[in-house]
Amino acid sequence: MNYNLRLYPDSVLREKALPVDDVDGEVSDLIKGMAEIMYSYEGIGLAAPQVGVLKRVIIADIGEGLLSMANPEILQKEDEDRLQEGCLSLPDIQVEIERKKIISVRSISQQGKEIILELYGLMARVIQHEIDHLNGILIIDYTTLMEKFLLQQKLTELKIAYKI
Repeated sequence: MNYNLRLYPDSVLREKALPVDDVDGEVSDLIKGMAEIMYSYEGIGLAAPQVGVLKRVIIADIGEGLLSMANPEILQKEDEDRLQEGCLSLPDIQVEIERKKIISVRSISQQGKEIILELYGLMARVIQHEIDHLNGILIIDYTTLMEKFLLQQKLTELKIAYKI
């Protein structure tokens, strides 16, 4: 299957993804297609809705190799920090977001096994960002009214480009 990166304001980015029943060949193909897109855009994370597929599948690679997860669920969170985040579906937009520094995540691996991982720092942040995508949440949803106002021109440009 051929996947394409979906950009704001594509409505699929606001929909809630559905659980994966079985990590089969279709899900493996989805992960492969997502990885190709993520690497081609030099991203460090991607969620299935960003390629138009409403399944609870995410991937990440912060330079340590590809991590893929189906049905990720955060079990525990600790500490906080506030950093700038970008998003492949919202090009040229950066938002400062407070997220947990340490998380425990349960998911299903590409081999179909349940796994629990403890993640720290950047990887924890990326996974939280991608899980947001599975729930229709975008980085712009974390902005204050003033920040939204300041981003309005860029968001309008994306809306205009989307209609072309």
